[in-house]
Amino acid sequence: MLLAAAAGALVARPALAQMQHDMSAMSPGWTWTAAGQAFLNLNLQHRKFDDINRVESQNWFMATAARSTGRGRLMLHAMFSAEPWTFHQYGSAQVFQSGETYNGASLIDYQHPHDLVVSASGRFEWPMSASWRFIAAGGAVDAPALGPEPFMHRASAEANPTAPLGHHHLDSTHITHGVITLGATNGAMTIEGSAFHGREPDEDRVAIEFGPIDSYSARVSWQRGRWQAQVSAGHLKFPDPTEFTDDNRVTASVSYTGEFKGRPLAWSMMLGVNQEPGVHLTTPAALAEAAWRVAPRDLLYSRAELVVKDILSHGGYDPPGFAHNNVTSTIFALTLGYERRLASSRAGTLGLGADATIYAPDPNLEEAYGQPLSAHVFLRYTFNK
Repeated sequence: MLLAAAAGALVARPALAQMQHDMSAMSPGWTWTAAGQAFLNLNLQHRKFDDINRVESQNWFMATAARSTGRGRLMLHAMFSAEPWTFHQYGSAQVFQSGETYNGASLIDYQHPHDLVVSASGRFEWPMSASWRFIAAGGAVDAPALGPEPFMHRASAEANPTAPLGHHHLDSTHITHGVITLGATNGAMTIEGSAFHGREPDEDRVAIEFGPIDSYSARVSWQRGRWQAQVSAGHLKFPDPTEFTDDNRVTASVSYTGEFKGRPLAWSMMLGVNQEPGVHLTTPAALAEAAWRVAPRDLLYSRAELVVKDILSHGGYDPPGFAHNNVTSTIFALTLGYERRLASSRAGTLGLGADATIYAPDPNLEEAYGQPLSAHVFLRYTFNK
């Protein structure tokens, strides 16, 4: 079983836990932080029978409040996105992307919009001894102890407006409705376990979907200096309504945030494996990405992925007990991008960027896709207070 196979590994500590860690030495009383990012993006997708050129906006805003409570520390976190209104109703066009649904059918070649409420959660830490601290976290919308830091927060993915093709192998549970997490931290190491509602968000991007706590996960993460790592595994109860099966997921990752030749550099490597026992299907995904600020105003970024997906049969499985034929495809994608900082002030930072993605698709996809190409030209606004 994949859950039993989760062992040894490396990757980024989730942003929420990192923010709490940074606040742990603060004085009593509420401390507030806020951050946000918004793209104005010209999305160009070229494939054999269907070119898509569209203006859209990937965006999010989050706020955190923290204070001491006796010997412990409480943190409240909220995060929102306007993508239900700034994306096309299908989502953001992206060749070979898959996950979630539209009008009851599986989304293929689109990245779904994120929900209005990306996070509504809390976290409490209490010292149990001189070296161990107890963790209790969760909320109506939170990220369970499963997977690396979500792509939109990773330093190694800075300025990249696009979700990885392996998003639903790695970090898609960052928006989960109904999460309870317990754990403990000792120095550089954190051990966590979560129980949560396993179904992915539905097509109502504004509502919060409450449901039974029917899924579980565990994660061991480590952070020291410039290095971060994690290994995690989980069982998701019937996450996709079109696929008649539960999902076992294992992830591992390692990341580094430091310098190269005196300039800021961040990189990550990660692996995710989905096992769908109901249809006897196992699909892996591997990712390597980096962002290097080669000059104060100039940022280079890259992402390479090797993903096995069921593009041709996604959402088309027969119910259990019936014959079915799962068709998988191996896809390689390479993205290279550049952003130039145009302005920076106390109100935030504005940059202009562009990227392009080339693909090496499985031969079984060539008839439908040919040799696809993706590109983006964008303005990006960010702030952090």
